[in-house]
Order: sequence, then C-alpha cells, then structure tokens
Amino acid sequence: MVYRAEYIWIDGAEPTQQLRSKTKVLDDDDKPGIWGFDGSSTNQATGENSDCVLKPVATFADPLRGGANILVMCEVLLVSMKPHPTNKRAPLATVARKYAKHDTWFGIEQEYVFLQDGRPLGWPETGFPGPQFPYYCGVGAAEAYGREIVEAHTDACIAAGIKIAGTNAEVMPGQWEFQVGPLGPLDVSDQLWMARWLLHRIAEDFEVSVTLAAKPVPGDWNGSGAHTNFSTKETRTSWTAIEKAAKALGPKHNLHIANYGHGIEQRLTGAHETESYKNYSYGISHRGASVRIPWQVAVDRKGYIEDRRPNANMDPYTVVRLITDTVCSALEK
Repeated sequence: MVYRAEYIWIDGAEPTQQLRSKTKVLDDDDKPGIWGFDGSSTNQATGENSDCVLKPVATFADPLRGGANILVMCEVLLVSMKPHPTNKRAPLATVARKYAKHDTWFGIEQEYVFLQDGRPLGWPETGFPGPQFPYYCGVGAAEAYGREIVEAHTDACIAAGIKIAGTNAEVMPGQWEFQVGPLGPLDVSDQLWMARWLLHRIAEDFEVSVTLAAKPVPGDWNGSGAHTNFSTKETRTSWTAIEKAAKALGPKHNLHIANYGHGIEQRLTGAHETESYKNYSYGISHRGASVRIPWQVAVDRKGYIEDRRPNANMDPYTVVRLITDTVCSALEK
C-alpha cells in the first residue's frame, strides 16, 4: 500500500511570502523525510544553483484525501542544511527556546476575504453592497456570503488536528475570520500556516480565491487583520505582568509595525477599529487601541493581551517571535 504526503512550505515571494505545495507518494512503511524543490521558481534560489531543501516540522492528517494520507508542514533549508534566508521559523525556534520558562501561549484571529471574478464574494458586478453593519456575525443570504466554504474549512481543520477555536463572519461583506490557539509559539505558527493552506485549497473547489490583503477594498471598508492574543505564566496570574507586557510593546512599536505585514499603513489609519500605525496605545476593552486588554482580564486582574496591529498577511513566525522577545525580555527586568 502507498499513501500521499503533501509537502507544504513558504516561498520567497515579496513583499508577502506565499504557500507552495507538492505531493510525494510513499510506501506505507516510509516516513516523510527531507525533500528538494526548485528554488529558482519560488524566488529562493538562482537558476545556476537552484536546489533548496524541505525539512518536515509538523504533520497533520489529510482531511481532503482521507485515509492514511498526510499534510506535511516544512521549513526551507539550504543544501548545507542551514536555514534558508526566507526561513522565518528558525529564528522563532531560537527565541522560543530562550524564553521557554515563561510558557507563552498565542491565539491568532485570522481575517480574510473571499474573491470571485475579481471582487469580494457577494458584491454586485457594479457599485457596492449596502454599508457595513449587518454583516458582522450576520445570518441570512443577504448578510453572509461563503458560509459553505467556511464550514468545509472548519471541518477540515478539525479533521486535520488543527486547534481551530472558532469562526465568524466579519464586518465587510465577503470577509470572514477563524481563530487558532491557544498554543505555544511554534505550534500556533505551524498550525496557522496549515489552516491558511487548507483555506486556499478548499476555496479552489468552489472556484473562489482568498486574499489576506491588509486593505482589500479602498474606502470606507474594514481592512483585514490577524489580531494576536498573547499570555505568559506571569500574565495568567498577575495584573502587574499584564500592564508590564502592554507597556513593553510601546518602545518597540516601530520595529513591530515594520514586520507586521505589507500595507499596514493602509489598514492602521486610526479609523475602522484601529489605532494609527504612527502611534502606540493600549487600553481596557478599547478596539481602537494598538493593544486591547479585554474587560474580563481587567475584572480578573490576570489573563492575556491582544495585539491588534498585525495584518492578515503577516507571517506568524515573525509576529510571534517579536512579541515573545519584546514582552518576555521586559518581564525578566
């Protein structure tokens, strides 16, 4: 008997890296090992020295093919077996080990927009739909577009073993969100990338595409973010640690903004439930702040904080690394 392993990796596209995948057929007594690919076709090598290496880092059941087939999340290496320059997982692994004693947890809220025929799903061929209001968590054919894709994606994530925590329709028509976590730094990042791959792949079957663009539609429409919820063993027991974490992100604001996804200045304008990318702020139950402290956290005097700055197109390996490094280094002072 044989089975199929879908090797999935992150390419070198600029300014936003994209997902790639290919299939390997294995005998049932073989485990997925390292494999190669043509890096000159993914902006990760030149034609005269084109080989790159795929190293499996996480394996999931394949909910699309079923049976013994699997999905294999990979990191990209050079032929020297050192991390490729486009490999953002390796630096996160280093930071995660450095601050392992803080037992960091992340939950990421991935927003996205379905596109069909070049426009958001459900939008008229000309003009615009009705203004934002009825679509957020809406129910009905005139409010929710693409629910059948969302349900198929959720089922697939559950079957794959991804820790998907929920889904909802978002503020702009054709815009949705799913959440992954809470998980540790590497697991949440691996699983978010895998959930993204499944979303793109399942949308294929409906002849719909997915965009993670920060501002899919210019004008008076919400952008798409990836709000990142974060806690440590200290914040889960101490209000002092909550405040220290929120304050620590301020001095590093520009560094984080520069690494939170392409087009962030289009989304973080100070409108549409955002703080301006030029400013840093935090507040209790404040959706217009850079960082929100949920009201229940303020009541309990412990818990987590939500960084509302990351774009939908952010790289979770990078965002999780920066938050971990910034907050945990401050907690150690």
